[in-house]
Amino acid sequence: MESSKDSSNLRQKAVKSVIWTAIESWGRQAVSLVVFFILARLLSPETFGLIALAYIFIEFAQIFVDQGFSVAIIQRQDIDKEHLDTAFWTTLGISIFLTILSVACARLAADFFKQPQLVLIIQWLSISFTFSGLSAVQQAILERKFDFKSLAIRSLLAVIIGGIVGVGMALLNFGVWSLVGQQLYSGFVQVLVLWRVSDWRPGFRFSAIHAKELFTFGINISAFNIINFFNRRADDLLIGYFLGLVALGYYSVAYKLLLVMMQVLISTTTKVALPIFSRLQGEPERLISAFYTATQFTSLIVFPVFLCVPILAPEFIKVFFGEQWIQSIPVLQVLSLIGPVHLIFFYNNSVILALGKPSWRLWIQVINTVTNVVGFALVVKWGIVAVASAYVVRGYLILPISLLAINKLVKINLTNYLSLYIVPLVASGVMVGIILATKYFLGSFIEAWLLLGISLLLGISIYIFTISVISPKLFKRLLELAESLNFKIKKKV
Repeated sequence: MESSKDSSNLRQKAVKSVIWTAIESWGRQAVSLVVFFILARLLSPETFGLIALAYIFIEFAQIFVDQGFSVAIIQRQDIDKEHLDTAFWTTLGISIFLTILSVACARLAADFFKQPQLVLIIQWLSISFTFSGLSAVQQAILERKFDFKSLAIRSLLAVIIGGIVGVGMALLNFGVWSLVGQQLYSGFVQVLVLWRVSDWRPGFRFSAIHAKELFTFGINISAFNIINFFNRRADDLLIGYFLGLVALGYYSVAYKLLLVMMQVLISTTTKVALPIFSRLQGEPERLISAFYTATQFTSLIVFPVFLCVPILAPEFIKVFFGEQWIQSIPVLQVLSLIGPVHLIFFYNNSVILALGKPSWRLWIQVINTVTNVVGFALVVKWGIVAVASAYVVRGYLILPISLLAINKLVKINLTNYLSLYIVPLVASGVMVGIILATKYFLGSFIEAWLLLGISLLLGISIYIFTISVISPKLFKRLLELAESLNFKIKKKV
């Protein structure tokens, strides 16, 4: 009886968390995209390339702020005040030290890329480390408590205010400083709102024992983040160094769109997945069931989007970014094909962390990174499309390793697991066929914006219809889920 009650409570928390995470993610990305579209029309590819170079340095230093303590706080079944105080003061101390160190070392990064204007950009962006130090533990506590409503409010306010500042500065011809101002104001607002909505305040207790406990778990998270940095940023580094700012600008815009899609379609649910899976770590059957359900429902959204982007990328870029970004089109077409792989990796990683095996995820990421860096280094001389292609091919080649790891941990049936992807894959294939036919017959007669709208409307309609035909039971479950989510949202409103 107690187990049934716990299951119901956890399910309710999961539904509420997904709703608020979706509100945050979709709302934030909608605002970010509008701001991004405006800034892309006001600023040059060189400007975006310059900020991308600066963020190679900033994101690397950012890895060392948290030390994996946030994930450790979320993952632990029991947590006390000394854990939180120790994590907070350790994180804040490291963040302040990194801010000072980054300001001092900015010229070294600028000299490496032979871009002297990077010095001041990096020095100002270094303030964001302190913002992160003030936020990490507070955010982890809210995620652990499933208080995604507060996180959504914080995130939306930050992106709106940051966007207003960025666009305003761009209109006043501040150039690259528009992007710097956008980031700094966004980070500052996030700290203010987070401390306003959270009722936790740090005490002045520090425990070496608790620090050791958190560090033991977190060291694998930090190591993973270091490896993941090279996995995600090796392409930017090599493109910026060998091909220049303009090429990096085109590539970074396409990659930014990929990240937005991943954030909206995948991270929305995987952010909730870790605390949910962590609560179920002692109940393997319920964990597998939750894993299957989350994977299947997310794939129904992820597959059609990522598989239709290569078809509609030309119209999308021309309509929203303008002709000056046309060289980003083939990069976006190639990069979008990695979407289904990321879906699988994200959920697999959530299970691996929930079961207390961060070292497993670390070793998988080491393999990912080594193959990525080698692939980028081999093909960068052929341009940005070749780099994007290497990224995608590597993802599919490495995928079986992640599947084997998850199978060993939770003993899933690989045949049943892979069958979860059949319906979204078939329905997406039918949708892509319809969109291609629409472009073939109408592409020469109507404007790009109208073609984009008609293609999307027909594609979505055919996709939904196909699911209802080939899998009525799954379609019924989707309708029930949609009704449940709609009821929860109305109830909150």
